[in-house]
Amino acid sequence: MEKTNVRELQDVVIRFSGDSGDGMQLTGTLFSDTSALLGNGISTFPDYPAEIRAPQGTVAGVSGFQVHFGARRVINPGDYCDVLVAMNPAALKANRKWLKQGATVIIDGDSITEEHLRKAGFATLDPIAELELNEYNVVIPDITSMTREALKETGLDNKAVVKCKNMFALGICFYLFDRPEAYAYKYLETKFARKNPVVAQANKLAIDAGYNYAANTHQFANTYTVAPAPLEKGTYRSINGNVATAWGLMAAAEKAGLPLFCGSYPITPATVILEELAKHKELGVKTVQAEDEIAGICTAIGAAFAGNFAVTTTSGPGLSLKSEALGLAVMAELPLVVVDVQRGGPSTGLPTKTEQSDLMQALYGRNGESPLVVMAATTPTDCFDTAFEAAQIALEHMTPVILLTDAYLGNGASAWRIPDLSTYPEIKPPYVESNYQGEQPWKPYFRDPESYVRYWAIPGVEGFTHRVGGLEKDSETGVISTDPRNHARMVGYRKEKIARIAHRLPQQEVIGDEDAELLVVGWGSTYGHILSAVEEIRAAGRKIAMTHFKYINPLPSNTAELIKRFEKVVVVEQNLGQFAAYLSGQIGGLDLYRFNKVEGQPLKVREIADYLLHILDGENVKQGGL
Repeated sequence: MEKTNVRELQDVVIRFSGDSGDGMQLTGTLFSDTSALLGNGISTFPDYPAEIRAPQGTVAGVSGFQVHFGARRVINPGDYCDVLVAMNPAALKANRKWLKQGATVIIDGDSITEEHLRKAGFATLDPIAELELNEYNVVIPDITSMTREALKETGLDNKAVVKCKNMFALGICFYLFDRPEAYAYKYLETKFARKNPVVAQANKLAIDAGYNYAANTHQFANTYTVAPAPLEKGTYRSINGNVATAWGLMAAAEKAGLPLFCGSYPITPATVILEELAKHKELGVKTVQAEDEIAGICTAIGAAFAGNFAVTTTSGPGLSLKSEALGLAVMAELPLVVVDVQRGGPSTGLPTKTEQSDLMQALYGRNGESPLVVMAATTPTDCFDTAFEAAQIALEHMTPVILLTDAYLGNGASAWRIPDLSTYPEIKPPYVESNYQGEQPWKPYFRDPESYVRYWAIPGVEGFTHRVGGLEKDSETGVISTDPRNHARMVGYRKEKIARIAHRLPQQEVIGDEDAELLVVGWGSTYGHILSAVEEIRAAGRKIAMTHFKYINPLPSNTAELIKRFEKVVVVEQNLGQFAAYLSGQIGGLDLYRFNKVEGQPLKVREIADYLLHILDGENVKQGGL
């Protein structure tokens, strides 16, 4: 069917929203995967409800999935949406605040009933007027009724038919943005091939029905096309941060020639890493779903002692429970990667929402002087490389490494260029047999004189029998020691071992104008939002620079020199200023501006840019940016 009034766009943000059972995550994933296959840049943000199962039709139970796709590199999921697909009034109400002016709103007309409006907390029977949407392009197709009509010959019961209505909405969006249906068809055929091919066919019919509705009813004044992005040549796939983390860990195990052992306890939003690793026994991966967080990390420490590449995964509450065992790994000087997919806190907090508030816990949340390496991934795809490097540092420096991601990175997806693993370095643990060259017979706490790294003796290798534990050790023999001078020496060794890792880290770099007055500092998952704000300001002719930290403890060796070059420095983070406080403690004499938000949602590019412009214009700004 030939389309008329086709407009070409550079980028688009769509938000799919409905009840938890409406399939919005699948709908958004199929749309984003299709866009990635077309060569668009993509960034996604699944937004789950924090309650396990809030009452249907209520605002608390609304689940969303935001897709930002474009004809250029896309590095954040977008502040506000061009299109909102709302499967009920609660979804409309919950997402009204995310609409761009003049956005298109598609809501299931069958859901606009007195009962649904009451459950969603509307005061009137006219949600469009109540939410002041008259200036928006509101389309109200009877999605549920039309899905029933399209599937009446399938033989499925009413409940099964209604479950397909999300595919009807997907079909509308496929037409609206000139997306082919083939990938979604293939996915459905594969998913239901063994269980129920009739369900696969029904979902395909629903996509067709939605597509044909949009094509034939003239409800949309325009359709749109978004050209492929000029991406580096290669093979791409859509990947979320949790899967990328798991794959990075497996790649590291292969490069180290070691079996990977993951001992973990399921916790939102980190569970997918454990699930993904469990799928790959053929790659030598062993996984244990332990009875609790403490057991998970303790099994991993045991695996490290036995010569495995050991991993444990968690989120903020679990990291708290693992803290004593982390101290054991520091004391025993064993390699271990702890992945913390941060979420809103404290306590149970906001389990499905994102935050950067575990930084101080990662740095200091153990008893005694207990230094370890802390790193943070910057994008969903960067989770692969950062997980690989966290493993390399842990294995080559005999230390625990905490890798910080968060719910936004872990659940969000981007287009990932599948790398050539032959370009990644071999990982070379400091095995005593091949590395110790001293004249004296080996003892368990002999160290490399340059790096202070303890040599790794694997149990079962003749001549290297030893024991480790949580009590302080003699600086050579490893036997229990309470000697004051020995304790001071060992505390110093452990601190210096971590500090010397800075020698292997790349220098911290400046993005933007080296001669700018203002430097914007970020870390971890705020990268895409800060970079977008800085690029927008530079495009308007203003000078500004940014630097973004992946390595947090130790910091890159040129950190102090770099930051002190700039007259004004603002730290942007999704907490109340933890990295700003850490930098101030590491570098004396800093007077920092701080932009902080803790709302459980990713930062907004527009808010960051406005705050930075106020500083550039010499205006007084409120510290915290709230």
